[in-house]
Amino acid sequence: MARFYADENFPYPAVLELRRLGHDVMTVQEAGKAGQKTKDAVILARAGADGRTVVTHDRKDFVRLHAHEPGHGGIVVCTVDPDFEGLAARIDKAITGESKLAGRLIRVTRPGSRRN
Repeated sequence: MARFYADENFPYPAVLELRRLGHDVMTVQEAGKAGQKTKDAVILARAGADGRTVVTHDRKDFVRLHAHEPGHGGIVVCTVDPDFEGLAARIDKAITGESKLAGRLIRVTRPGSRRN
């Protein structure tokens, strides 16, 4: 299973469901970094240093970071979805069978949403 680092805007109910599915998920809040307006590049570096893949709704910024900093620990960008169980299941499905997530950008979209 994957080791994720959920940024501040990623919904906690989806974190709980990812954990239920067997993933190791650390949140920005649990890391004691909530409310500090930490730059996305720092989040990405911290996650990678801990062997974690960032999971986020902040698609545009992290897609840009992926292009400029390809040596990261992995990024999963998601469209906003109030179906937290469905979101977690789609993340789980998207990474199933991946041997490694480092350096990868994986997009997870809710059904019917436009891909960015």
